[in-house]
Amino acid sequence: MLRPADVWQEQPLELTFTRSMKLAAVDIGSNAIRFQVSSVLDSGPRILFKKMEYVRFPLRLGHDVFTTQRISERSMEKFKKLMRVFKMLIELYEVDDYMVCATSAMRESENGAELAHQVKEEIGLDIHIIDGKQEAELINQAILTYLSEGTYLHIDVGGGSTELNVYNDGRKTHTRSFKIGSVRILEHSDSPVMWEDMEKWVKKNVKQNYRKVTAIGTGGNISKIFELAQLKPHRLMSLKKMREITEMIEKHSIEERIYKLQMNPDRADVIVPAGHIYMKVMEWAGAKYIQVPEVGLKDGIMLHLYRKNKSQKKIEFANLADQSQGRKVIRL
Repeated sequence: MLRPADVWQEQPLELTFTRSMKLAAVDIGSNAIRFQVSSVLDSGPRILFKKMEYVRFPLRLGHDVFTTQRISERSMEKFKKLMRVFKMLIELYEVDDYMVCATSAMRESENGAELAHQVKEEIGLDIHIIDGKQEAELINQAILTYLSEGTYLHIDVGGGSTELNVYNDGRKTHTRSFKIGSVRILEHSDSPVMWEDMEKWVKKNVKQNYRKVTAIGTGGNISKIFELAQLKPHRLMSLKKMREITEMIEKHSIEERIYKLQMNPDRADVIVPAGHIYMKVMEWAGAKYIQVPEVGLKDGIMLHLYRKNKSQKKIEFANLADQSQGRKVIRL
């Protein structure tokens, strides 16, 4: 190792920097819209994804769609303003590639495709309205690093849909998307038939085939529940603990959840319905513990963009500025 004196006495060191790739991901959900810019630092065997910008805007498209089947004019105007801001940030950060993905609310709305077309024509942003299977595939890219030998049930609960994926020894065996989500429940738009369908699917494809199953939960609500459980990062949370935290939250009013439990207003009213979805699926599967990695759709989009723009090789994916944990390292 060079000592300070050695550096001073020798010729100045020549440092060579390779321009990093910059990528942007936009996740248009039913409860909120997320935007992230990351720089990809390629240093040989390691690939680092360094967060440069993160924005979460509480535009609840699901409120419109799950009650009227359409996105309201007011929401459309706010949506376009937000897309203009994201377009500006993409240009200011000079990103090499970007991807905008819209999920349940926009794909179910009667005017979702029309809104995407207007954004393309007026602003110049391409919006991909993806189906449940594509959504699950993108999220799965980000969670594969957490899988080892054994059986895992990945549960991703959004505002409008729940994606379930079964893995056995690192290989996906079953996948399904259900129209059950936290905002949909809040708007009383969830169907008893869909709940029954999800229960039958879980019991058939998980509980009957595998003895020991560990759940993996993704989504903002499960992350907040894990945070309130005050567990160390990377620890498993028991179903019992999750039930205790959800019941504790339920006893607080919406105002108390915002000021006492420090939740965003658009999180405070959906976290209990979301918690019940995770718990029900775990009960049906016989899963006693759940792992909560800090990854989601935007992370899967980032990996997709990187692989699209770079030749395949072994990746060490590190997100060095996670908004809730401060630092995390993911290896693929």
